Amino acid sequence: MSKIQEVKAAVETGKTKLIAGLVQEALDAGHQANDILAAMIDAMSTVGDKFSSGEIFVPEMLIAGKAMQKGVDVLKPHLAGEAAVSLGKCIIGTVAGDLHDIGKNLVALMIESVGFDVIDLGVDVSVAKFVDTIRANPDVKVVALSALLTTTMPAMKDTVAAIRDSGLSGFKIIVGGAPITQEFADAIGADAYARDAGGAAAKVKTLV
Repeated sequence: MSKIQEVKAAVETGKTKLIAGLVQEALDAGHQANDILAAMIDAMSTVGDKFSSGEIFVPEMLIAGKAMQKGVDVLKPHLAGEAAVSLGKCIIGTVAGDLHDIGKNLVALMIESVGFDVIDLGVDVSVAKFVDTIRANPDVKVVALSALLTTTMPAMKDTVAAIRDSGLSGFKIIVGGAPITQEFADAIGADAYARDAGGAAAKVKTLV
């Protein structure tokens, strides 16, 4: 098994104590930081698929996310060297009434890892807070909205509508979360939709 494969397996199985050492070993073996990161993103996509299909549950997903975070911490100095220019700011948050943050945290981590400066507003974020934060950051490139409950889908719709009505511009809106579909994203006027954290990182890069 190559060092990159070892890193990938360690993220998938949530080996939080081993991951930093394995990432360093992969770097020492001559692997590029971006390739190691891509392997970890692939691993989290696999974790997301297993979670969606009911093979694993929230604790396993959280531990995999922590392993990824520890791995990214080792990579960050090397990634900064390879991508010194930031792709821009991304504001992210879970919409009002929704307290779920696992998926949102993973997406924030992924988006940061591909070169964005992430402003994470947390959970249960009001429409006003989204709009005020966009106004305070006129150079923002992407606004990412998360909803994990069917009951908070209307809040996502209201948030997109309020951002559009605010007159603020120069950025794209991406939405995601368990109940969200491409059709819903289109219906509420979002610019993009991502099914999972790995997909969100890739999609956001195409929006700027």
